Amino acid sequence: MSIPDVPSVFKQPTAAERPWWWQLVDASGAEVAVDGELAGQRFANQSDAESWVGEVWQDLLDAGVAAVVLFEHDRQVYGPMKLTA
Repeated sequence: MSIPDVPSVFKQPTAAERPWWWQLVDASGAEVAVDGELAGQRFANQSDAESWVGEVWQDLLDAGVAAVVLFEHDRQVYGPMKLTA
């Protein structure tokens, strides 16, 4: 029995590969820095980005985020969108 080759090191996707991202802002519109799994998320498409924010909006609120702004690369797509009604 042979052992498989060691897999290559995982490469983080580039911004070109995942151009969609959320700017996280507080009630005054200032950008909020978050830690852990909420930080630095990028997405391959708009649908994935919107699904993610729909899943973690409460965690974002708990981290001090009041609204989000969706970007594709440097182009603002929409927002700010409040995380509360």
